[in-house]
Amino acid sequence: MTTIVLASGSPRREDLLRALGLRFEVLPVDIDESPFDGEAAEPLVQRLSQSKAATALRLRGDDGALVVAADTVVVLDGVVLGKPADGAENRAFLSRLSGRAHHVLTGHTLVRDGQRETVVVDTEVRMRALDSGEIERYVASGEGLDKAGGYAIQGRGSALVERVDGCYFNVVGLSVATVVEAAARLGVRLV
Repeated sequence: MTTIVLASGSPRREDLLRALGLRFEVLPVDIDESPFDGEAAEPLVQRLSQSKAATALRLRGDDGALVVAADTVVVLDGVVLGKPADGAENRAFLSRLSGRAHHVLTGHTLVRDGQRETVVVDTEVRMRALDSGEIERYVASGEGLDKAGGYAIQGRGSALVERVDGCYFNVVGLSVATVVEAAARLGVRLV
């Protein structure tokens, strides 16, 4: 059986892979996630997921393992909303997203035996109109501070979302179907 390595410290990504009944190693990688000047969202998540996969390979060596890496951003009006730095920025993000549709893009990179698959998945999410009290209570929960766009769709943030068009799991941080299909192209059957 091929060793699977998740190049991420995200408990949400771990949960999604674990739900498939997979056993895998977790190898959090630390890279600079800052966008280049003028870098659009799709090239950004491609580059970051590829960098995470490459870093994991450097750390553990290329021993034929399947390395899975991902990076997720929220995009509103062409502007990337990353993880809010603090409560004030979290509040600002939610105020901007309130009552509007935005896009969640995740770059998925899988590497095995020198072969690489990179796929970007784009999901549209519409947030319902939020009043200032709802925003304040959500920000006070702290849930959105380490999440792209400042909310967690799988947690309390589920109450903020009106509609999802596309892959729900992509919004959580990993399109499971994309990972399964990319792994199969690399010769690894996950399901």
